[in-house]
Amino acid sequence: MRSDNAKSGMQQAPARSLYRALGLTEEELARPLVGVVSSYNEIVPGHMNLDKIVEAVKQGVAMAGGTPIVFPAIAVCDGIAMGHEGMKYSLVTRDLIADSTECMAIAHQFDALVMVPNCDKNVPGLLMAAARLNIPTVFVSGGPMLAGRVKGEKRSLSSMFEAVGSYAAGIMTEEDVEEFECKVCPTCGSCSGMYTANSMNCLTEVLGMGLQGNGTVPAVYSERIRLAKHAGMAVMDMLKKNICPRDIMTKDAFYNALTMDMALGCSTNSMLHLPAIAHEAGVEINVDIANEISAKTPNLCHLAPAGPTYMEDLNEAGGIYAVMNEIAKLGLLNLDCMTVTGKTVGENIKGCTNKNPEVIRTVENPYSKTGGIAVLRGNLAPDSCVVKRSAVVPEMLKHEGPARVFDCEEDAIAAIKGGKIVAGDVVVIRYEGPKGGPGMREMLNPTSAIAGMGLGSSVALITDGRFSGASRGASIGHVSPEAAAGGPIGLIEEGDIISIDIDANTINMKVSDEELAKRRADWTPKTKEVSGYLKRYRKSVTSADRGAVLED
Repeated sequence: MRSDNAKSGMQQAPARSLYRALGLTEEELARPLVGVVSSYNEIVPGHMNLDKIVEAVKQGVAMAGGTPIVFPAIAVCDGIAMGHEGMKYSLVTRDLIADSTECMAIAHQFDALVMVPNCDKNVPGLLMAAARLNIPTVFVSGGPMLAGRVKGEKRSLSSMFEAVGSYAAGIMTEEDVEEFECKVCPTCGSCSGMYTANSMNCLTEVLGMGLQGNGTVPAVYSERIRLAKHAGMAVMDMLKKNICPRDIMTKDAFYNALTMDMALGCSTNSMLHLPAIAHEAGVEINVDIANEISAKTPNLCHLAPAGPTYMEDLNEAGGIYAVMNEIAKLGLLNLDCMTVTGKTVGENIKGCTNKNPEVIRTVENPYSKTGGIAVLRGNLAPDSCVVKRSAVVPEMLKHEGPARVFDCEEDAIAAIKGGKIVAGDVVVIRYEGPKGGPGMREMLNPTSAIAGMGLGSSVALITDGRFSGASRGASIGHVSPEAAAGGPIGLIEEGDIISIDIDANTINMKVSDEELAKRRADWTPKTKEVSGYLKRYRKSVTSADRGAVLED
């Protein structure tokens, strides 16, 4: 056992004395030591229940003959961090989580790990750590929140942000907003739509790193506790069979994840996280492959914010395995990939039927014949940008309009809420990329303000930052190269005509090459003064099209 390095032989007697200080018995020390990585905290609603999940995991590990030992991982609540400098510290935690988990796992020579994450950067950060460490590892998330109900309709966090925009437009009263505030987030769990947290938990299931239901069983269901116990048992079986993350997270597994990303209509943040996780697993993913996969993958789900269904509905309809079974009919999944169950993808999804074709469309009746995410290129984004196509209204799939240019999120929000943005405009927010932010803030406040003010079907938003999974509309992010790195988005001037064609995967500013060369000659990218971790992060982070991974 790996843990013998820390606990066996006369030389390790001092270490054993410290294990005894923890209250561990000789019987417990004779068993494999399983690290349970707990992301529990009291600031993230998706994490406030993880203490119960962790206890269930510990029971599962112990029942299967292991000794569970808990250590922590941090997590930021993106909703609480939104709209101020705190959002600069969201994406950057992904690497802190991976690094600190690596440190703890190797320093203490754990034989196996069970990861217990739930929210946006916490899930990919721990997947990155799992790929890097490559010891038997199972994931079990805290589960999604139940949808709220306002005036008889299901609602979620995206509705809350849009309500603020509606109030600014005079469409809602303060009392209306307060009712939303009290009802849209009714339980613990990751917010109830197909936002980033739920996207990544579902894709963890697709990758084969989580058991069936990992992405969809609601946080408040007792089924989630049973799932956690089974995760603890599963990791012990993996240890006996020596099944490790890199046996599971292969190139084919990542292609399965990208395919299901398109079918489910996941958050555009998956286009940051999947390449970063793959990089740690020794697999290189070029974002351009997304369009190739999208071209042949139908979009079968329209969960919030793209439509009126929620994670609880997807769970009742059969969950991720049911969607995989639909997509498998087209021969688009590699069914031979290994998973944490010790079985292949094909064996896992066999017999998992679609119980509600209104929630999970059949492949014969998709929402669209192409996938939920599109990668665009053009003279505005030579290295690519990303849009959640499934959340764009048909009339905005092709759009031209004048650029309204802002060098930070706050200025854009002030203009939107001040009524200075009108139908047809293209809002450009730059210097918010991985280096420019630094930290690549999410732009849920401006997109929600646009939607809430009734401009969602007539105004586009383009940024070198990124969007929350709760954003909808023609919200185009991850523009690469970013402005701070000399990207053409930094050359856009107020009033330039921006041309967007999502079906053709193009995005251009109607400015001649000669004029752009002239502007570049007189231009120096802006740099924001930062200190501490953000300063170190800016020096190492790469562009969004590479997953914003860190380089030495």
